[in-house]
Amino acid sequence: MDSSTENKKTPLNENHKKRGAKMVGFAGWEMPIQYTQLKDEHRCVRTHVGLFDVSHMGEIRIQGPQALATLQWLTTNDVAKLSAGQAQYSLLPNSTGGLVDDIIVYCLKEDSDYLVCVNASNKDKDFDWMIKNNKGAKITDESDQWGQIAVQGPKAHDLLKLIFNEALDSVKNFSVLNRKFTNSHGHLVDVIIATTGYTGERGAEIFVPWSETEDLWNTLLDKGQSLGVQPIGLGARDTLRTEMKYSLYGHEINDEINPYESGLGWAIKPDAKDFMGRSAILKGREQGLKRKLVGLKMLDKGIPRENYLLFSKNGEQTGWVTSGTHSPTLDTPIGIGYVSIADSEIGNEIFVDIRGRKVKAQVCKTPFIP
Repeated sequence: MDSSTENKKTPLNENHKKRGAKMVGFAGWEMPIQYTQLKDEHRCVRTHVGLFDVSHMGEIRIQGPQALATLQWLTTNDVAKLSAGQAQYSLLPNSTGGLVDDIIVYCLKEDSDYLVCVNASNKDKDFDWMIKNNKGAKITDESDQWGQIAVQGPKAHDLLKLIFNEALDSVKNFSVLNRKFTNSHGHLVDVIIATTGYTGERGAEIFVPWSETEDLWNTLLDKGQSLGVQPIGLGARDTLRTEMKYSLYGHEINDEINPYESGLGWAIKPDAKDFMGRSAILKGREQGLKRKLVGLKMLDKGIPRENYLLFSKNGEQTGWVTSGTHSPTLDTPIGIGYVSIADSEIGNEIFVDIRGRKVKAQVCKTPFIP
C-alpha cells in the first residue's frame, strides 16, 4: 500500500475521515485501512456486523443478444446456468493458462444483461481484455456509477431487515435482488443486493448509485447501533479473507499460475463449453500439477509474510508464502502458500524462512475457521 496523493476517492472518502479512519493508498484509491484496532474490527465482523466501503471495486455491464456468448468465452464457469437473480464466482482466464482476474457475474436478465464485479486494481485491464475479446456484446464500464457497501457478520441480515423491511435470512447465497431503500430525503432509491461477500460470514454486498452511497452508509450505521455495527477497514477485510483462504489477485492468483493449482477447479467448467485459454489450463492439469496452494499454521514463533520462502524437511525450497497474518480469531499466526505436491499433505511439516531463520510450520486444513 502507498500513500500517494493521486489516489481516487470513493463517495465515502470524507465520511471515513470524519469517523477517524486511517487512510492509505490501495489499488489507486485512498481507502480506510482501519478505524480502531484491527483485531477489534475483525472480531466485530465475526461476532456482530461490520460495514465495508468496497466502492473501489469495478463494475462492468455486459448486455445484448451476444452477452451470454461473450461471457461464456471470457470466463471459466458456466454462465448459461444462471437465471435472473443469480450470481456466480468465476475466473477471467488469459490465453496462456493463467488469470486476468477473478470475478463475480451477476445475472440481471437471463441471456442479455449481466453485471460483472472485478478487482479494483484490475478494472482497466479487465475492461480492455473484455473489449478485445468481445463476441458482439455491448460492454460498458459502469464503475463510476456505482458505490458498493458490504454488510457482513452474524447479525448482517438483522441489519438489512431494518433497512429493507424484509427478512433475507432464507435467501440463498449468491442471489441478486432488486430492492429500494428510503434515503434521508424520503425518496426511494433503487439498489441491487447480492448475497455475496469476502469474509466467510453471512451478509450482502449492496450496489447503490454513487451519489446515494453516503446516505445508505449513514443509515446502516445509525439503524445498526443496537446490533453493534461498526465501519471496518481494509486491514480486517484482509485478515477475514485470509482466515477463509479466499484468494486475492496478485497474491494467490495471477497471470501465470494455473487456477487448478490454486484450488479453483470448481469454478472451471471445461466439459460445458469452450473458453479463452481452455486448452492451456487443461494442459497444465493433464501434464501433472507441480504445486498446490495450502494453508499453513505456525508451530514455532513467527508470522509467515507474503513472499517468504518455504522449505521442505530436507532443506529444499518447496514454495513461497502468498498471504500471512496473525489470525485474530485463532490468536495464532497463519499463512497461505504454494508448496510442491509432495509437501502438500495435511499435517506435513515445512519451514518458513523468516529473515534467514527457518521456522517450523505445518500444512493444515482450510478454511482456518469453521
